[in-house]
Amino acid sequence: MSDKRQKNQLRLAFGEEGRSEAPQSPGEGSETLTAKRMIESPASNREQLMEEVCERENCLQALKRVKSNKGSSGIDGMTVEQLPGYLKEHWPAIREQLLSGAYKPQPVKRVEIPKPAGGVRQLGIPTVLDRMVQQAVMQVLQGRWDAEFSEHSHGFRPGRSAHQPVAKAQKYIAAGWWISIWESSSTGSTTTS
Repeated sequence: MSDKRQKNQLRLAFGEEGRSEAPQSPGEGSETLTAKRMIESPASNREQLMEEVCERENCLQALKRVKSNKGSSGIDGMTVEQLPGYLKEHWPAIREQLLSGAYKPQPVKRVEIPKPAGGVRQLGIPTVLDRMVQQAVMQVLQGRWDAEFSEHSHGFRPGRSAHQPVAKAQKYIAAGWWISIWESSSTGSTTTS
């Protein structure tokens, strides 16, 4: 491309007037529905989320889940059985750290697990407190976001597995749907049986 043509392209793409300003919105109705629903201040949204995370019922449910999963202690040596007593004594300070953004998870404990075919697999074990906090955060986020996902989305969702979409695809194939879809796509038709 010639230098003159390249300069013209740049002028077309980046007008001279108002170069220090962000581009103006073309008018009403250009904002997405998602953007309209969002709270103006990200800080207040974060605070609201963390308030939900720290609610008593959410934390009790997270504690119950961590206790049912059992598991090893992390680098601090605290067991799942010791966690409720620790929380009774230290919860006000932990809650304050969570709400202020000062909470720092502990490093994970590194463990090597032997593989059946030889070699080892590295495993990181968080402390039981960090697992409880992770669970409490996950419950709030999952409650807000899971309903937004497609019903056909199966990865890492509660009550769903990778086997379910495979079974559904096999069912469609057995019913002959793939033939109808393939025939309509090759003929340009948009209908399927």
